[in-house]
Amino acid sequence: MKKEESIVLFNQKEVRRHWDEDREVWFFSIIDIIEILTDSKRPRKYWSDLKKKLESEGSEVSEKIGQLKMTAPDGKQRQTDVLDTENVLRLVQSIPSPKAEPFKLWLARVGYERIEETEDPELAFDRAMQTYLRKGYSKEWINQRLKSIEVRKDLTDEWRERGVEEGLEFAILTDEITRAWADKSVKEYKRFKQLKKENLRDNMTNLELVLNMLAEASTTEISKVRKPDTFAKNKTVARQGGHVAKSARKDLESRTGKQVVSPKNAEDTRLLDENKNDEEA
Repeated sequence: MKKEESIVLFNQKEVRRHWDEDREVWFFSIIDIIEILTDSKRPRKYWSDLKKKLESEGSEVSEKIGQLKMTAPDGKQRQTDVLDTENVLRLVQSIPSPKAEPFKLWLARVGYERIEETEDPELAFDRAMQTYLRKGYSKEWINQRLKSIEVRKDLTDEWRERGVEEGLEFAILTDEITRAWADKSVKEYKRFKQLKKENLRDNMTNLELVLNMLAEASTTEISKVRKPDTFAKNKTVARQGGHVAKSARKDLESRTGKQVVSPKNAEDTRLLDENKNDEEA
């Protein structure tokens, strides 16, 4: 099986999926999901009828359906209807099946928690702390990570103040900062750590987090002084902020003889132990 293809198990049943490296999105076989959630003996017929219903209702999900060649049970590559993760969850809400209820309840709970966090942002940090602890991160690393979230928020607030649009423009500026201090684009950095959908910052060592924070904090401070009024000027400021952290990285590497940018990620338990040991040393 190709690297970008894999199978995920749900209740011991297979769901085919495909990783789109350019878009950094997983696509899942709709037929496989329909078969699991409905126990239908004719999942293709079920999906055909449901698709017509969604189209007649003007559902946005029907507009998001794509097709990819996936390996069928007979070993042949066949065109298969697929959806990304977000739209799979939306599709599940259209399936009247008891097996779909756990998904629906999960979506409702997540939505309620997001509303709570909007009213009380501290809840978001508390939940993040608990999530990281369950994943096995050290408390020292978690404190650093939560601080990085605060620094990032200051930066995005500053970008909004300068008229930068969320989404693509935020991503471009983030890429400029990362490339400036780490000599890698975000995509190159993730590939270096063998990541796919995982969050890059969640897979940084303590030193990487510190330097990334320095780069973002420096960008924020320079922006407040320079007050860039065009996107091009914001890109220049982003590179300048990143270069502040790059100077610190180069200085540290010359003094220690060790590379700061590490291929390790959170799947490597040694990373978590290393972070803890760094704090205790």
